[in-house]
Amino acid sequence: MRRPFLTDPSQLASVEGQQYLLLRPAGPVSASYRAMQAELLGVAPDGVTHPHTEHVTLRAFSEPRRREEVTDLVRGWAARQHPIDIVADAVDAFPAPWQIVILRLARTPSLVAAYATLTSALDCSGLRRLDELALDDWVFHLSLVYGKTLDAATWAEFDSAARRELADRPQCTAPEAEFVWYEDGQENVEVIPLG
Repeated sequence: MRRPFLTDPSQLASVEGQQYLLLRPAGPVSASYRAMQAELLGVAPDGVTHPHTEHVTLRAFSEPRRREEVTDLVRGWAARQHPIDIVADAVDAFPAPWQIVILRLARTPSLVAAYATLTSALDCSGLRRLDELALDDWVFHLSLVYGKTLDAATWAEFDSAARRELADRPQCTAPEAEFVWYEDGQENVEVIPLG
């Protein structure tokens, strides 16, 4: 059985009506993520939250009334997309106002191509995308710990202690994507093979 991405009721409420296209890393990337997250949560200040399951977000949408249109577009994109290589580079962080400790990913050719071709497919769609950045500005990552509630001094200390390069650079290949939507406080998932 697949682990849900979110389980906390407040997190589920915060994404009500939204949809996400995610990659679920496996093998060494998953193992490294879980070990790092457990280590960070063991020393994290009170008040932090975290994803329940590791994931790479390729896109976020807010189209509760047009979910089928989003799903159809994603299925078409996935049919043309080869499996995606995921390589972890470092533990890094997004600064305030986000205050998120992340597992930063390398810009592998397949990951960059996936983002670029998805952008091209979406540009003509008129679908409402959330937090989208240009390819050159996007940092591929897996969120480890959310520290948005921490005051500046506590965040600065936690951020500094968390950052590190990964000498072993764990990697895996994602053969599928997951289209996830949140409705009535529930997480719903469709697994979509790539290629």
